Amino acid sequence: MVVYSFYIFDRHAECIYKRRWLPRPVSITSKSSRPASDLSIQSAGGSPAVFGESARTTDDDAKLIFGTVFSLRNMARKLGGEDDNFVSYRTNQYKLHYFETPTNIKFVMLTDLKSPSMRLALEQIYINLYVEYVVKNPLSPVEHPGGVGVNNELFEESLEQFVTRVLT
Repeated sequence: MVVYSFYIFDRHAECIYKRRWLPRPVSITSKSSRPASDLSIQSAGGSPAVFGESARTTDDDAKLIFGTVFSLRNMARKLGGEDDNFVSYRTNQYKLHYFETPTNIKFVMLTDLKSPSMRLALEQIYINLYVEYVVKNPLSPVEHPGGVGVNNELFEESLEQFVTRVLT
């Protein structure tokens, strides 16, 4: 199983954490003849980005993902009632997994198509990593106004270990 990216959104629809493990697939019409692995570079946030991709597009990706999740969640509730929950959806290139906490913190993970449901994994990330290293940290802000996100090395290292050891 391959994890492409991971996002956390707060209750105000702000992306407070994003991490990309694999770059977007480079299109066949790319002008460069180098392989995709040569085109990947480190962006300012520490996540890989495709050559020529700016930090602006990663922000746009987060907004698009939140908009998609918000729309699908509302559609599922309107069609199925308040008891129905949106958990995941799949395209021909990726599978999006969704978990929402009682405090409206939203966890989103994009994986390959072969991955099973990641709802339990997202719940474990919330309970064992986010709560332990972000919520219980007295130096971490309660709210993340103006795009100030999760900036916690223990959380980031633990998430990296969780994804590489447990999920692969």
